[in-house]
Amino acid sequence: MGKQRTSIDKTVCQFIEAQSVFFIGTAPLVRDGHVNISPKGLDTFRILAPTTVAYLDLTGSGIETVAHLKENGRIVVMFCAFQGPPKILRLHGQGRVVQPNDAEFAALSQNFPDFEGTRSIIVIEVARISESCGYAVPRFGPARERTQFHAWAHKKGPEGLQKYREEKNHCSVDGLRGLPRQ
Repeated sequence: MGKQRTSIDKTVCQFIEAQSVFFIGTAPLVRDGHVNISPKGLDTFRILAPTTVAYLDLTGSGIETVAHLKENGRIVVMFCAFQGPPKILRLHGQGRVVQPNDAEFAALSQNFPDFEGTRSIIVIEVARISESCGYAVPRFGPARERTQFHAWAHKKGPEGLQKYREEKNHCSVDGLRGLPRQ
């Protein structure tokens, strides 16, 4: 069933919008660096144009994706159907980090809900779109979003989130630059 597309058409858009989880893959350039795969959810993914997508990067204990993108820009987004017909969809491309103090952040953020704990927006220029069968991906029941992130971010508050990012998001496990310290 392997299939390639040149842009995000209506069929691809509908498939993406039906998924409640997606995965982000990045890696540093060094051979012995750590490949990172991060699961994402909530209402954080948007299709901006036929070859441009973006997602909200929420505060977390690591900064691998941001550090890898700042180093080399390589990224893949993977969606897989856990319900309905089996399918895996991958969006390969070049990503960049847009932080709250960047000029384009305000305009981009209008595409998303206002989440406490947003640390950046990842914008991806998609160069390759591929589909595969997903026959071995198990079925799971309807997903419900977790509420813990929102509660955690609210409890931390703006200053607590900033302190947390300074402690946890300054550099990657491979020592690559993540978020600057304030």
